[in-house]
Amino acid sequence: MSKVEDIQARLRSLGDQGIADRSMRFFRTGKGEYGEGDRFLGIRVPALRKQLREFAGVSLDDVGGLLFSPFHEERLFALLLLVVKFERGSGEERQAVYDFYIRNRNRVNNWDLVDSSAPHIAGAWLEGREKTPLYELARSASLWDRRIAIVATFHFIRRNRFDDTLNIAGLLKHDREDLIHKAVGWMLREVGKRDARAEKEFLRLHAVGMPRTMLRYAIERFPEPERRQYLKNKAVS
Repeated sequence: MSKVEDIQARLRSLGDQGIADRSMRFFRTGKGEYGEGDRFLGIRVPALRKQLREFAGVSLDDVGGLLFSPFHEERLFALLLLVVKFERGSGEERQAVYDFYIRNRNRVNNWDLVDSSAPHIAGAWLEGREKTPLYELARSASLWDRRIAIVATFHFIRRNRFDDTLNIAGLLKHDREDLIHKAVGWMLREVGKRDARAEKEFLRLHAVGMPRTMLRYAIERFPEPERRQYLKNKAVS
């Protein structure tokens, strides 16, 4: 049995059909929905994470075998393995993980897959480097590329660096996808937790015309009177 088959056998032994059925509804797998056709084993994330220590040493080729699985949890496990390999790797190994991630990002094709990996791989690798790849992803036709672009900046936010988050949020202000509205609003809220002035300056320039969901997520922690004023689509000075 190959290492990939070994991992798949372990994960599939943990599956629960009831959880799988609920996950299919939660992750919008119906026709025309963002997760159309995705398949689930029915494994909760804590149970997946418990398997990481045993399999952390697998090769990138083995990770690739999992990443191309039709099952959501196997792709998620592949990405969690990539995060571990990146965090433990040398500079050369980290670059290999980042390059692999970007090259195979079409398999990072749901919001939880993006959120579990983008800050820890794309964001972490690009810290102190040219951020052009994120701006290219922000202009991509792919919903998941655009979500990677904005969520990757969470790594910078945690280090009190906000410029790229705010610039990419500006690029995505008129995005049509609700999952982008939520991600941008979330990142703006995280900026505001650390620098309320920076977030409010962005909102002063962009709140009018911002998608309601994006704005609602961004101002979630604001005092209620201030929230109501923003939600009337009036910028606050």
